[in-house]
Parts: sequence; C-alpha cells; structure tokens
Amino acid sequence: MAMPRSVALVAGEPSGDLLASHLVAELHRRFAGLRCVGIGGERLRAVGFDAWWDSQRLAVNGFAAVLPRLPELLRIRRALEHRLLQQPPAVFVGVDAPDFNLALEARLRAQRIPTVHVVSPSIWAWRRERIHAVERAVDHLLCVFPFEPELYAGTRVRATYIGHPLAEVIPLHPDAQRARSRLGLQPSATARGVLALLPGSRESEVHCIAPSFFEAAARLQRERGLRVLLALAHPGLRDALQRQAARHPQLELQWVQGDSHSVLEACDLALVASGTATLECALFKRPMVIGYRLPWLSWQWMKDRSYLPWVGLPNILAGESLVDELLQHDCSGLALARSACALLDDPTRCDRLRQRFSDLHDQLLRPTATLAAQAIAEAGGLLEAGEGAR
Repeated sequence: MAMPRSVALVAGEPSGDLLASHLVAELHRRFAGLRCVGIGGERLRAVGFDAWWDSQRLAVNGFAAVLPRLPELLRIRRALEHRLLQQPPAVFVGVDAPDFNLALEARLRAQRIPTVHVVSPSIWAWRRERIHAVERAVDHLLCVFPFEPELYAGTRVRATYIGHPLAEVIPLHPDAQRARSRLGLQPSATARGVLALLPGSRESEVHCIAPSFFEAAARLQRERGLRVLLALAHPGLRDALQRQAARHPQLELQWVQGDSHSVLEACDLALVASGTATLECALFKRPMVIGYRLPWLSWQWMKDRSYLPWVGLPNILAGESLVDELLQHDCSGLALARSACALLDDPTRCDRLRQRFSDLHDQLLRPTATLAAQAIAEAGGLLEAGEGAR
C-alpha cells in the first residue's frame, strides 16, 4: 500500500541537504499534509523531513575511500529500496549523489515509481558514459547549470534547467560588515583582512586537504595579520580538524559551525576545497584559491579521466581560468599562501573577479525551488490529486 501523499528523497552530504531543504520547504508550502521521507541531514530535518538515515552516511569521496564503506552503502540502499517498494511513494527524488541514486532510481522506475533527479551528473567533466545510466533511471532530470539540458538532446531523458538554488539563497549584494557583526567580529580585529577556510565536508577530504590549508593560514596570519575563520561543515569533523590545527599552535582560528555562508560573506579572501563551496564563494563575490587533494589511489584513478582543464565550478562555468586551482602535489601550504598573497596584492584582479561572479549570479538566478517543486508534483501526480494543495 502506498504511503499517503508521500515524496521519497535521498540527499547526499551537506550540499545536497541544503539544496533539498529548499525543495521540501516549497513542497510543504504547496501541499498540506505531504510526507517527505528518506535520507537527509540537519537542514532537511529542520523543514519537516523524516530522515530514515542521515545523509552523512553517504558522504564518501574518492575511489579509495568508497571501498571500505561499500558494504554499508549497499546495505542502506537495499534497505531503502525494500521499504519504498513495500510502501511506494508518489515520486522518488534523487538529489545529486549519482553513484547511490541512479541505481536505486532505475530499480524503482522499473516498478513504475516515477523518478526525478536533481543535479545532472557531471558528464561534461568526466565519466560521460553515465548518460546511459540517467536514461535508464530518470523520468525528469532537473539541471542546475544552463548548458546541461543540451547534453541530453537526442536521449529519452527530459532535462529542464531550473537555475541553481544557491543563487536564490545568497544575496546579490553581500554585506561583509553585517556578517562580521553576526560572527561577533570587531572592526579592530578585522582591519588587516579576513581569511575564510573551507577544507571540505567529508572526513576523507579533511584528512587530505586541511594540513595544507592550515599551513597556508598560519603563513598568511603571520605575514599579513589576517583574521582566520574556519567553516566547520558539521560537528563530526571537529576532532579531525582540531588534530590538524594543533600542528600550528600559533595559528588563531575562529571556528564557525554550520554557517559557512556567514563565513564567506564576512571574508575578504577564501581558501576553498573544490566542490559546491567554490560556487558559494563565487556567488558571495569573494576572491578565492581552490585547493584539492585525493588519496593517492583515487588520484591515480581519476587524474586522466577528466574532459576539462578545470575542477572548480567558477572556472568551468566561465570557461576560463578565473581562479587559481592547486591540485594534489601542487596543493601545498606555501603554494596556497603565495596564490592568496598574489590576490591580496592585486585589487584590480579582485574587482574583475567580483564582476565576473556577479554576472554568474545573474545567469544562475531562477525561481529554482518553485520550478523543482512543480516538476516533482507533476511527476508524482500531486497536482491531479489536488488534496490539500495551497
């Protein structure tokens, strides 16, 4: 028997949790009594989502990191599939996490459960063959970048551009002073500038990336007197980050948990791990240096599989090297600090970056949550049912 008026959803890691929370909030606004269930995190639970498993269980990065966790991930997926087949939802929504979601979506779709996938797999960057998995699994693909629907022309996939939800959430004109006030920063403490550190949202990332970020921050604080803010993606990362930071006892850090947007709005410059945080930084119009490392085995497996010369979303969307990317062996504390200093010493370049980031914001700004909720409601027949619609 189907659950009454339910939407099942799987969001992996913090970026998916944030994106999905806006979609679920809009669905709840439009449909009274609608149940939204599945896998999600803190932000989804805050908008009334019933999380059967926490999204952090899916937060694994890199081939080498996945292997020891694979049995657990497969158990979760089998258990979720069984539960959804026993009580079919009106529609299943996979939010990013393609390696987990696409296989699940294909099985549910084979049992006539409609499927919507939000965020196209990055077939424009690597693993182009995944387009066939999308064809098998997805009824409606909701794309967050404007060039993506064209990639699915000639396939059976219905692909629609809905804009990026972060472009709605992040202000067009950020206010650094207001953000600094929210964080309790006094003007005297920030007179020489504020540096933001965003070393990733997964423990495997933090293990590889944070040492270089902390070394760079220590150099910049010592040489430039910068105030350093560390954005803690979730509490589970604190111990790992504290161990890394302890190697630099002179480094003064202000830890900010669960509010990376205030950290980015408050800063003058950011060191950012490759991923969604680079787009967030660009939408806040903040100059940045992107750094990233993977475990050796994962790097060997992935390094020759990319179709693009960049990994950072600002560079990919611009189609040029706007932002420095320091990857793997180049991601050293000294190299990060030098790139950061080059930005600090070049206000003309920083102004140019801010203008390009403003243009990018305009391009990505759409009523994303409304468009996504409409597509999900159509796929699940919620509009035809009409019960409780507001």
